[in-house]
Amino acid sequence: MPNVEHPAYPAADLLHLEGLVPCRESQVSMLLSLFGERQQFSFPSIFIYGHTSSGKTYVMKTLLTTLQLPHVFVNCVEYFTSRLLLEEILTQLQSCPSGTEQTSPVRCDTLNDFVRLFKQALASQELQDQTLYIVLDRAEQLREMEPNILPAFLRLQELTDRNVTVILLSEIVWELFRPNIGCFEPFTMYFPDYSIGHLQKILSQNHPPEYSADFYAAYINILLGVFYMVCRDLKELRHLAALNFAKYCEPVVRGEANERDTRKLWKNIEPHLKKAMQTVYLREISSSQWERLQHDGGEPGQLKGLSAHTHVELPYYSKFLLIAAYLASYNPVRTDKRFFLKHHGKIRKTNFMKKHEKTSNHLLGPKPFPLDRLLAILYSIVDNRVAPTANIFSQITSLVTLQLLSMVGQNDQLDGPRYKCTVSLDFIRAIARTVNFDIIKYLYDFL
Repeated sequence: MPNVEHPAYPAADLLHLEGLVPCRESQVSMLLSLFGERQQFSFPSIFIYGHTSSGKTYVMKTLLTTLQLPHVFVNCVEYFTSRLLLEEILTQLQSCPSGTEQTSPVRCDTLNDFVRLFKQALASQELQDQTLYIVLDRAEQLREMEPNILPAFLRLQELTDRNVTVILLSEIVWELFRPNIGCFEPFTMYFPDYSIGHLQKILSQNHPPEYSADFYAAYINILLGVFYMVCRDLKELRHLAALNFAKYCEPVVRGEANERDTRKLWKNIEPHLKKAMQTVYLREISSSQWERLQHDGGEPGQLKGLSAHTHVELPYYSKFLLIAAYLASYNPVRTDKRFFLKHHGKIRKTNFMKKHEKTSNHLLGPKPFPLDRLLAILYSIVDNRVAPTANIFSQITSLVTLQLLSMVGQNDQLDGPRYKCTVSLDFIRAIARTVNFDIIKYLYDFL
């Protein structure tokens, strides 16, 4: 007995659709009830929300494609302004429902132009006799656009007087969308997280043909027993399953165990799954490097310079700002001429040595420095000429917010702000490696 049924669509297509979207049959049935028949007017706007990897985008794409419903699918992160978004909808509409590539650009500056061009496109494509679906993925980005965009999409059916339904896909609830001035309320629909039984069923469908389905299902059961409490992201679990399956099969390949010898298989894979648990989501190393480490019996930290624990993702110039701040904190002021001036002459380290400098600066800790010195070092270590724009100063503020730098003293000082770098040597070396900068050559303690 099929779980997805609707009199307006062929039973064979619905059965095929049910096989493509396991564990989401109730949501598909609800959507088909809202859609109705092709020529019927559907609900003007539908808001679908749920956590990441709950199947919202996949189910919607599969449903519209399998049943061959005319639709436009736009990612609001990719088209991040109202003009780009409206133009992309009109461009895709020109190739709907034939699916052919359309290269002619469409210019749309205002919402009034969009409504006019939208009506023309529907008339030219002969879509008046069936519902057109406009799907806006990552719809939370609409809140960053003009305040009239979201209310207009919610009542687009009324504005155009055409058979169109707008579907918003988001990871946040509708209450965070609702404008203060009010708007047309969409039909809200929730996609719950996959349960452990759902994940077991979905992941078991990807078993390799050379092994039995029961053998792969037992492996997925072990994998979920380890990772389910810390990770319920279907994409991440699928990645982990593909990454560690070869190690699970090793006793079977070597002839030391059969497919039903669960105890030996578990003892072989257990230490490797514990290693993988330390790097869930982090992607510290590539899949090929992880497989090489498993084959060699090494640890993830043995790969030089590849650790998500020792660096963070920063903009290009922010990395150089942090490097300059570290040099300013741990180098004496008098050494700046030696390190950053091209024609400084021959200066021996002993000329700088005094009683209080015999101790390593890294043992004494970071010292405060003024903003002028930070910028002077930055201009010396960056190859390209950097103008002292507001962007550079805002990145300094961001580094303070991230607690990579700390501001010393009060804000009302007349001689300008003073900062101190708070990161460790391993951290700054990892940052410097990402921009091919040898920071050891510029540190006074390592001369």
